[in-house]
Amino acid sequence: MIIGSRIKYLREANDMKQKELAAILQLSPSTINKYEKGERIPEIKHLIKIADFFDVSTDFLLGRKEY
Repeated sequence: MIIGSRIKYLREANDMKQKELAAILQLSPSTINKYEKGERIPEIKHLIKIADFFDVSTDFLLGRKEY
């Protein structure tokens, strides 16, 4: 799933652990893990928080735009 791979890419590009990102977004580390594996799709409010935190568009996270 493209959303998960984009989240993982951004997290790793910022040298973050899943646990760190989860704490910042107020989610559990297992939720971040499931997002990245494509086992779960982020709710819109979480997608927006992720985009805002990494300063990217939601379109980028959704695979509609290339950065």
